[in-house]
Amino acid sequence: MPFTRITVRHGWSEVDLKVLSDTLHEVLVAEFNVPLRDRFQVIDVLPEQRLIYDAHYLSDGRSERYVLLHIVAGKTRSEAQKRKTYQRLSEQFHERLQLSPADLMIIIQHTNAEDWSFSGGKMFELGMIPQD
Repeated sequence: MPFTRITVRHGWSEVDLKVLSDTLHEVLVAEFNVPLRDRFQVIDVLPEQRLIYDAHYLSDGRSERYVLLHIVAGKTRSEAQKRKTYQRLSEQFHERLQLSPADLMIIIQHTNAEDWSFSGGKMFELGMIPQD
């Protein structure tokens, strides 16, 4: 049950934003053990002065195509799952969007099941997940 905030600078086309969103979800399903229908994302497209970052901090050099993914996940994943997710996202964005691996930053933050309410004012419980 992840929720992802995708943040980019102004200038991305609607087509490329859809590819970014679809690719993210495909990799989360394949590598991060996310159910296919569990897709919750917000795409923030910000003017240059609203997305501030150091171009070289722990990177070979970020450009104006810098992408920040902030993934809030409801259950802990293994270190191996996280590594594979980071790697696959980098590879897939490079292949599909020609995004330099230096332009991708990912933050994963974990929460507990009781920190979520999907609707109806009900606290989330694992038994609520539909079995497709």
